[in-house]
Amino acid sequence: MHTIRTLLPYLWQRSFEMRGRVVLAIILLVLAKVANVYVPILYKQAIDVLGADQAALIVVPVALLIAYGVLRVATVAFGELRDAVFAKVAERAIRTVSLRVFEHLHRLSLRFHLERRTGGLSRAIERGVKGIEFLLTFMLFNILPTLVEIVMVCGILWWFYGVSYAAITFVTIGAFIAFTLAVTEWRLKYRRQMNQQDSEAHTKAIDSLLNYETVKYFGNEAHEAKRFDESRQRYEKAAVQSKTSLSLLNIGQGAIIAIGLTGITILAGYEVAAGTMTIGDFVLVNTYLIQLYIPLNFLGFVYREIKQSLTDMEAMFELTHIYPEIEDRPGASPLDVRDGEISFENVRFSYDERRNILDDVSFTVPPGQTVAIVGASGAGKSTVSRILFRFYDIESGAVRIDGQDIREVSQDSLRAAIGIVPQDTVMFNDSIFYNIAYGKPEASREDIEQAARLAHIHDFIHAQPDGYDTQVGERGLKLSGGEKQRVAIARTILKDPRIMLFDEATSALDSKTEQEIQDNLREVSRDRSTLVIAHRLSTIVDSDQILVLDDGRIVERGGHAELLAADGKYADMWRRQQETAELQKELAERLALEQRSPQDTPE
Repeated sequence: MHTIRTLLPYLWQRSFEMRGRVVLAIILLVLAKVANVYVPILYKQAIDVLGADQAALIVVPVALLIAYGVLRVATVAFGELRDAVFAKVAERAIRTVSLRVFEHLHRLSLRFHLERRTGGLSRAIERGVKGIEFLLTFMLFNILPTLVEIVMVCGILWWFYGVSYAAITFVTIGAFIAFTLAVTEWRLKYRRQMNQQDSEAHTKAIDSLLNYETVKYFGNEAHEAKRFDESRQRYEKAAVQSKTSLSLLNIGQGAIIAIGLTGITILAGYEVAAGTMTIGDFVLVNTYLIQLYIPLNFLGFVYREIKQSLTDMEAMFELTHIYPEIEDRPGASPLDVRDGEISFENVRFSYDERRNILDDVSFTVPPGQTVAIVGASGAGKSTVSRILFRFYDIESGAVRIDGQDIREVSQDSLRAAIGIVPQDTVMFNDSIFYNIAYGKPEASREDIEQAARLAHIHDFIHAQPDGYDTQVGERGLKLSGGEKQRVAIARTILKDPRIMLFDEATSALDSKTEQEIQDNLREVSRDRSTLVIAHRLSTIVDSDQILVLDDGRIVERGGHAELLAADGKYADMWRRQQETAELQKELAERLALEQRSPQDTPE
């Protein structure tokens, strides 16, 4: 009932048109049921007239049969008109629910999205949407109208033929419904197992395909196929049990209806023989029971699917009840960016209370200057960028932009003021044009091409057969690392933010490409407040200030030459990286020399 109550506001929307359609659909539903119930009465009258004297046979049966045919058409017509009128209401409800869930997922915290299982999540939303469609189709326009029709039929039989016929009909239909629900409830465990294994198999398949290259690197195609097949085997077992138990349900349903029909036929037969009922009455009572049985024949399937639909809808609606970790405070004002000064003041933060990630971190990025943060893996460098974007809220201290605490301003305005070039640039599976335009979707084509020129990727794009319409593939797999980084730079240029953030933007590139990208980044960040999170120290020697982060604390700060002169942690990191670079250079030269020189042949 909670799930149904959650859905009702989407059906009874504020739109006058939508509410009018709901009312009209209910009226058409009632007219369809009234026509359906009256059809057997006309059929009975026609049969009685056909058995009467020949004088009346010329006119009256024709009129009755025409009326019978008109009511048959009316039953179908009212039903189809009802569906047509209600279609827009149903689709609007589905669209509104889907949009609300989609928007809510984007409001949820980064923590939720790091912990989610993408395949299972997409499956839950897909099944929830289908559940709404099924519920609207069958529960509103199949089950409830049929229950109303049962009451109407029992009332007619009681009024015209006595309580015995109404009782037999009611008991038969009641037993049919009770048996169907009981067996279907028992069978639901197999359906749950099927859904669980289906979700598991789907998640494994999506995860495997998203990591296609990793699977290939390690030659684990057979391993992935085995994991997928194990889930499908469990699904197969549950599906076989479900379909086998369906046969038991169908046999029981058929037996109950047969017993009811036999009982009502014997009773009516005696009364016809006694002259208290006509042949038309005999046909009428049988027709009513058969007419009720036809829609109820699918009750097991419908009940199971409705329960499953409610379960699927509940799972989807539960997503909307997940509390967003980061929310705008009431009355949050837009960020007013004037100079772009960034200030971290005694910031303390942890993902888990048992381990601090940042501990009493304080620094300032003056307007138009570049500050770099370096340190070992796990020191908390990337956490700084996530806090600046307010993906997480700090435990104590403050982060300010131009003196404004970022917790007091709207998230949209905060993120609009910051442009980022991340280490791992993930592309949408669309064109290069779309991926660059993502920085400012309303930008003109001229602005997008200008951004590409400034990022030094325009010539590369024009060299492609499809130009800016070139598809980049899933997560941008058709582009090299350098090409993806340049696309990321282009869309950041298009965004034109006052503050720039480079989060290890070149650490995954080769030396030549890295130098080219570094030149691009220097152009982009000129006259902007820039925060650089770096692993390779050679990329940040020109920074106005360098911060050395170790175990969540800033242990050194200053310029490149100043830090080398201090001969501390930064100087040690510099020496080790220089030694590694020299060894790599020597190895590359040796390999090149060996490839050029012919091998000596022993005598």
